[in-house]
Amino acid sequence: LFMPDTLAKRLASIILLAAGLPNERIADMTGLCNRSVRGLRGKLKGGEVAEELLRVGGGGRKRKLEGMEEFIVGMIEANNYHSLQEIADMVYEERGVKVHRTAVARLLKKTASGG
Repeated sequence: LFMPDTLAKRLASIILLAAGLPNERIADMTGLCNRSVRGLRGKLKGGEVAEELLRVGGGGRKRKLEGMEEFIVGMIEANNYHSLQEIADMVYEERGVKVHRTAVARLLKKTASGG
């Protein structure tokens, strides 16, 4: 009741790893994915669990369009690009960053909403 589900799953997984259960069985029992269980096993072997255990949050990669919002909006306001795919292609040509048009749509939605 007093801790996030992810942390509870990690604690249970660490206990089951120490008990010698295989990764697949631990994943079935705890609801963590097999990749997360393998990662915990590696951290246990490397002695890194203490610092990693309590971290709960987005582990996603850094946004590809980080810091490019003004550039993209400026190009759109100059009326140079009209479709999401054109914008995605322009970002690749100008900055060398491959993005999907859905990432451009999310950026534009965030920019329009002021977020």
